[in-house]
Amino acid sequence: MPEVLSPEQIEDYDRNGFLVLKNQIPDEWIAKIRDEIVRFEAEAATMTASNDRLDLEDSHSRDDPRLRRIKLPHTISNVVRDLMYSDHILAPARDLIGPDLRLHTTKLNMKSAGYGAAVEWHQDYAFYPHTNDDILAIGVIIDDMEPVNGPLMVYPSSHKGPVFDHHVDGVFAGAMSPEENGLNPQDAVQLTGPAGSVSIHHGRIVHGSALNTSNRARRILFYEMMAADAFPIMGSMTRWAGIEDYDTRMLCGQSTKNPRLKDIPVRIPQPQPDVPISIYEIQKGLKKRAFETVK
Repeated sequence: MPEVLSPEQIEDYDRNGFLVLKNQIPDEWIAKIRDEIVRFEAEAATMTASNDRLDLEDSHSRDDPRLRRIKLPHTISNVVRDLMYSDHILAPARDLIGPDLRLHTTKLNMKSAGYGAAVEWHQDYAFYPHTNDDILAIGVIIDDMEPVNGPLMVYPSSHKGPVFDHHVDGVFAGAMSPEENGLNPQDAVQLTGPAGSVSIHHGRIVHGSALNTSNRARRILFYEMMAADAFPIMGSMTRWAGIEDYDTRMLCGQSTKNPRLKDIPVRIPQPQPDVPISIYEIQKGLKKRAFETVK
């Protein structure tokens, strides 16, 4: 029996590749995450370049500090780590992809008011193909996510189609053009909701988000995870340092050494561009962008 999702929600996710759960995270958790963000913003104000903790906007300066991503926040914030292991996050994931879950990565995308960077259309699975696609991202909405502040957008049911080519001139560029691949821009859906809501999207769904040009922040914390029997395919961008390390990323349930193979399309994200490992930097290899960039 499902823990928290209704049969209708599970059916909707299977059909459309996404869900929005309104008011899933209690207010006290959201307040604690916001306090953590203040701490990291103060750290960013002392920096002149991105590092392995914080990813700065291209327009960042010491006089006008601008933070676009907190990298692997579960490793540098007890609040983010504790929420990751809570049933607020894991219960809906178990309902969708089973009891045995392994962490892929975490990130906190900032989308600050007036300049928060766009993320071009892409499929997460293009970055990290696995032996099966029981892979999803749970997004904790930290600020009200509305049409004016660059919400996450998805193409419903695109998770059932191909893995599109994310290369430019033979080099992985981390993005694709919906129109050039037969997707109608009018079909894209905005995933909006009040702070404390949760978005869930399938690893193969086409998604992206525009520049935040409003006067309100749009920050979202992503926990990306997969079924424990989904193993990375060689050439994936998934970090692999051996099975012992991989098993430290178990979130719940039992690990396995028996990958489950599913007949699904796969593309390898190689060769990689000679840039820092960041979707923002990788997508600079695009010759044509769908979204406006900050001036």
